[in-house]
Parts: sequence; structure tokens; C-alpha cells
Amino acid sequence: MLVGVAAIALAADVVSKAIVVAHLRPDQPVHLLGNVFELWLTRNPGAAFSVGTGETAVFTVIAFGVIVYIARTARNLYSLGWAIALGLLLGGAAGNLGDRIFRAPGLFRGDVVDWIGVVPRYYPIFNLADSAIVCGGILMVILAMRGYHLDGTRSTDASAGQEPDAAQAGADAETARPAEQ
Repeated sequence: MLVGVAAIALAADVVSKAIVVAHLRPDQPVHLLGNVFELWLTRNPGAAFSVGTGETAVFTVIAFGVIVYIARTARNLYSLGWAIALGLLLGGAAGNLGDRIFRAPGLFRGDVVDWIGVVPRYYPIFNLADSAIVCGGILMVILAMRGYHLDGTRSTDASAGQEPDAAQAGADAETARPAEQ
């Protein structure tokens, strides 16, 4: 599942960027819903909100590290939810890493192609890889808060957002008491 989700996310990102680069010009956004939703070709050497524009090599190393970590983690993965979340993260990281490796201005210094503008006056322009990363991250937070683990097990304690089963709590209390004489 992880590999399938990652492949779909990566393919969607690569194909969409190829279409955008072939058909859009940086100085001519396409307004689909006025100024609310636009297709706008930009090249981003940094991260979201153009943070770290001079640190493209650092983002390349981080993306590579994320990919290696997910590949190593996949051996112990038995949760469908985590497979989907990590697949989205893997596909998104690979999509943006491909831009950083192969696009101008040079090898391992390339700018990421961004093209989706949702209220771009106030919110940064992004791409499908960014969307996959954000959706994967949100799913990871939800899974962790609900107590789901990578190995397919689930926490049932109150700290994982779950109330302990009342019958089980009573049974635990009985076994914890010393036997009465």
C-alpha cells in the first residue's frame, strides 16, 4: 500500500508539473475563481512561504533523509493508515526532491515548480507534492492521537484519546488487590 500510494502521489506530481511547465507562463496566472483559485507557475528555491530560499541544498538533504527513513520504517509497518500516511509523505518528498535534483538552476540546486494558488495573495502557491506531504502529515497526527502504531497495534489508554473500557478497568482493579483472608 505504501509503495502504491507513493507511486500515485509522485506520478500525479510529475505529470501535473510537466503540463504546467509546458502550458503556463510565470507572468500570466490563469484565474479559475477570480482571485480565489488560480493556476500560477512559480519556481521556489526554498520551502513553504519561501523560507530558506538560499538553502536549496539543505532541503535536498532533508528530503533524501525523509525518503531513507520511510524506506527503513516500511519493514516494520503493519498499519494500513500509517502505510497511506507514509506513502503520501514519500511520494511528496520524492516529487519535490526530483525538482531539486533535476531542474534549473543546477544539479541538487533546482527550484521546485509550484502552480496551485488558493487565495495566493495571502497563502503560498504550492504543488501536488506539497499537498501530499501536508495530507500525509495530518493523517499521521490523527493516527498518533487515536493511538494507532506503525506495527498495527493500538493504545487504549486515556493519553491516546481513548477512555479505558470500564469492565477491563474493574477487572484490573480486582487483580491488583491483595487477596482478602
